[in-house]
Amino acid sequence: MHTIDVAGVQVDTRHFVNGERLESPATYTNTSPIDGSFLGEIARGDADAVNAAVAAARAAFPTWSKLGPKKRGELLNKLADLVEANVETLANIETLDNGALLRSHLRGVMPRVAMNIRFFADYAINDLHHEAFETRGHTNNITWDPSGVAALITPWNAPLMLATWKIGPALAAGDTVVLKPAEWTPLTASYFADLTKQAGIPDGVFNVVFGYGTEAGAALTAHTGISRISFTGSVPTAKIIAHAAADNLTPVSFELGGKSPCIVMADADLDLAAEIAVEQYDNAGQVCLSGTRILVHESVADEFAEKFREKAAALTQGDPRDPATDIGPQVHQVHFDRIKGFVDRAVAEGHDIAWGGGPNTELGGLYFQPTLVKNPAPGSEIVSAEIFGPVLCMQTFTSDDEVIAMANGTEFGLAAVVVSGNRDHAKRITDELVAGTIWVNCFFVRDLRAPFGGSKKSGIGRDGGTWSFDFYADVKNTVVSPNGWKE
Repeated sequence: MHTIDVAGVQVDTRHFVNGERLESPATYTNTSPIDGSFLGEIARGDADAVNAAVAAARAAFPTWSKLGPKKRGELLNKLADLVEANVETLANIETLDNGALLRSHLRGVMPRVAMNIRFFADYAINDLHHEAFETRGHTNNITWDPSGVAALITPWNAPLMLATWKIGPALAAGDTVVLKPAEWTPLTASYFADLTKQAGIPDGVFNVVFGYGTEAGAALTAHTGISRISFTGSVPTAKIIAHAAADNLTPVSFELGGKSPCIVMADADLDLAAEIAVEQYDNAGQVCLSGTRILVHESVADEFAEKFREKAAALTQGDPRDPATDIGPQVHQVHFDRIKGFVDRAVAEGHDIAWGGGPNTELGGLYFQPTLVKNPAPGSEIVSAEIFGPVLCMQTFTSDDEVIAMANGTEFGLAAVVVSGNRDHAKRITDELVAGTIWVNCFFVRDLRAPFGGSKKSGIGRDGGTWSFDFYADVKNTVVSPNGWKE
């Protein structure tokens, strides 16, 4: 069988190369994190599959790159229309495959997929420009030229939405694409590939190779036919990709881990702070941006903790297809065991587990309880390492200097949250934080016109607006002299 039935919809499990399905001599097993049920056997890509995909993308590049932003935009907007028409189908597929909430997929995530594609298609047409400027009478003209084949390697926590943060600007810029989705969550990428075909995007412009990072991913990132590599995932994997890219001097863009602070100042609205803190459990804690280190001013720590406990206790954990569910399962047994290992070690070290602390015994399977570790020791593993699960830490501070040092005291710098009742005070804090994105009295407000990315080991480069096109295109300056013209 080459398809998986999801709510009556057939999802192909073979690679998508040059507009056709490509079988693989090997497969791997895909299961649902909801209940561990068998979903199907997925094509396990190797160097041959990657070579075929890159060859198809390279062959399609000359025509696609010369279409121009307007013609490409028409096709991409048609693709966005098809995504919007298939939101329910895509939501059902992804919930079954990665265990995230169906209601979130329906209301926000899948509509955002269409918005991502549409935004970059329209941005390339309407907003990607730089005013010409003069240098000693010579005119400088800045343009963004398509660069070639983009290798996109995407994560499992919001598989299709995060993929289209890359697919949208890459295709809009005139690049062709080889996508390698995370092996645990391949299904929406496959269905999306069929939608690109329906939209009329030419064969070879968009290709998908499934499989493991050590096989398909390694072949893709080392390929001499790749012009750009964009990766979202872990720091250790990024280091491997960087080594492979270095041999070919292939430009890379990395969005990596986070251990973001959520700072609650003494002047904060504590009800708002507690609401924001509970949001950090979103997607079962499988969000790179989450403010997993809650840093609370000592003078309000007890009051905040009580409000936070009340809101956390109101969360419902269960089947992500149930509209009443707030927290679903972890994505995979390997990841579940990793989260449990962090918490077990914290318990063994004597840390105070305020609530949660282990598997949800009533649900079994991959359901890990929302957990809070209270007052962990500075520098301990639970404070420093990215857990990527529903495990938060809460520490206290007494001064601005102390909280700034604590907030900046990890190897990461992806995001931060500051809750304060005083604008000037909040600005003093945000000015000192090392992070790619800082939210003040809010969380997860994301505009595609804004830069997104991480500092320190949280990444290289920025996505969004012109920053995306700066990466996926070759930025060119043409300097025209006023002299030498005969007409």
